[in-house]
Order: sequence, then structure tokens, then C-alpha cells
Amino acid sequence: MSAVLDSHLVVQRGAFRLDIALTIGAGEVVALLGPNGAGKTTALRALAGLLPVDAGQVVLGGQTLDEPSRGVFVPADRRPVGVVFQDYLLFPHLSALDNVAFGPRRHGVGKTAARLRAAALLERVGLIEQARRKPRQLSGGQAQRVALARALAVDPVLLLLDEPLAALDARTRLETRAELHRHLGEQPGATLLVTHDPLDALVLADRLVIIEDGRIVQEGDAATITAQPRTDYVARLVGLNLYRARAHGHTAVLSGGFSLALAEALEGDVFVAFAPTAVALHPRQPEGSPRNTWPATITGIQRHGDNLRVQLAGAVDAAADITPNAAAHLNLMPGQVVWAAVKATETRAYPA
Repeated sequence: MSAVLDSHLVVQRGAFRLDIALTIGAGEVVALLGPNGAGKTTALRALAGLLPVDAGQVVLGGQTLDEPSRGVFVPADRRPVGVVFQDYLLFPHLSALDNVAFGPRRHGVGKTAARLRAAALLERVGLIEQARRKPRQLSGGQAQRVALARALAVDPVLLLLDEPLAALDARTRLETRAELHRHLGEQPGATLLVTHDPLDALVLADRLVIIEDGRIVQEGDAATITAQPRTDYVARLVGLNLYRARAHGHTAVLSGGFSLALAEALEGDVFVAFAPTAVALHPRQPEGSPRNTWPATITGIQRHGDNLRVQLAGAVDAAADITPNAAAHLNLMPGQVVWAAVKATETRAYPA
């Protein structure tokens, strides 16, 4: 897949430095994930032309948009880039139709032609009947679709989506996510989705790029990232317990000296991961088949879907998911000491 976007973004803001390379192919949707302060919005603003890079370059469709070493900088309004902002930023005094027609009009398209294009896009996103309504007369999901239509109206080579579903309630978010997935599948250019929501990323994106502290820490397709997280943030994102260890055969020794039995033999520095559902809790040390066991203190209990998530502190800090019935049987409460157990066959180890 040839790269539509080929960029190296270096932005210095006080003590914070963003330094990442981003490439996106034609028709590809890439999700940029990371915790607050990781640099996601800085990257989006740099690509949009709202923030110049201090070093590196932004090349889009073969055209250099930003390269400070050569004195090149194309301003935002001249870039073939469409942006859907988190709060949509629709013009409150314009109808949905005129909001969508605004971009083509700015690019020199006549009023009639711009409105015809806007009407076609509103038809595409299922909102032609709301064409005359102002933003305040639209629901959150409708406003999001108008913002998407407005971004697509300029035939963007690059479409930027900044937390596009964050402002929606849970039900509207579910419906709008499915609609957005369909529209992105029809987008011939490159798409970058900036989000902190792993579900949005997993559903909408072909590839995930995860940044922390202004650096890329992991990238790949969803299956690769969920199977082999490489940082605590990524592990939490995909719902796994993760540890760095030194492996010798079927044994992995953690930094504190605690040993975990592994299903497969490995040598050297490794990551060891297991799901919270793999952690069983017992009132006393269990006997029977070989497994990893350790005493742990309950530090918290929260509802997690249909189960309870129990936070454990001990030789191995971990999260365990158990049923409400199991919790009631064990009479669990914060401060209580229990025994945690994980079968070796439930662990997943891979080179660090």
C-alpha cells in the first residue's frame, strides 16, 4: 500500500516533545491512541496545519505541506485536509446545508454547485431532510454527521477525526459508530482517528498507533496489539495484566524475585500477560494441579460488566474478574487477604 501521508512530526512545547513518524495508505484508517498528554492532539493540529512542526516534514499525496528545514509551510486553509473536531464546531448561524457547502465555497466553487455537493453529502449521511436546520436543532448524532459531511465536502486527501464520538451518549455512540464505519469504508483518501477509546479504535481502524509521552510505543493491527501489549497503558487498554520478567525455560522471574510458571519455554527478557478472568481467588492456598499462587490483599472492588473486578496487591499486583456469586461466597471486601491463582496454561509470554 503506497503512503498517502508520509510524515515525521517533531514539535517542542516547553518540556514536552512530540517525535513520531506517521504513514497512512490510501483508504486506510489509522487510530492514534494514548493517555491524556501523550501528544495526540498536538499531532492532529500539526497535520491540519494549525501548528507548524519544529523539525521533520509533512508530505501528503506527494506534496510537501510542512518542512521547516526548507522553509515550506502550507497554511491550514490551503491543505487538502478535512477535520471533524471533538465538539464539531459547526457554524451556529448556518443551516446544515450551508455548513457543508462552506468548504467548497472557500475553495472557489460557485454557490449553486457547492450547495448541490452539500445536498449530495447530506443525502449520503442520511440527513437531507434536516438540510435547513441550524445546529441547535440537531441531535448530537446528527451534528456529528453534518460535521463529517462538511469535512468530506472538500474531497480531503487526509481526513482527521478528533474524538468524533466522545460528545455522544452511549446509545447514540453505538449507532453513530456503525454509521461512521460505513462512511470511512467509502473514503478513498487516508484517515487518522484520534481517540482514547479502545472500542472506537478497534471497530473503526485498520491499524493502531499508540503513543505515550510523545513517542510511539507500539503499532500494528488490533490482533497483534491485543495479543502482545508492550506497556502498562496498552495492557490496561486491552484488559490484560502485564509484567516484565526474565525467562529461564518455563519460569519467568519478575523484578521483585517472584517466579511465574509459563506454558512455553523462553529465554531472556520477556513480557508475561494474562487476563483478569484467568485469576481465581481462594480463601486459602489451593492444592492440586501445578499453578502460580500467591497471597494478595484486596485493594478495591468495582463492577465490571456482568462481573466484579477485584484489584489485588501482593508479590504480583493484578486485577481479577469474578462473578458476583463467587464474590458473595468468598465474602470479599477491601483489606481482605486471599490467595490468587493462575494456571501456567493461562499465561502468555513473548520476547520483550
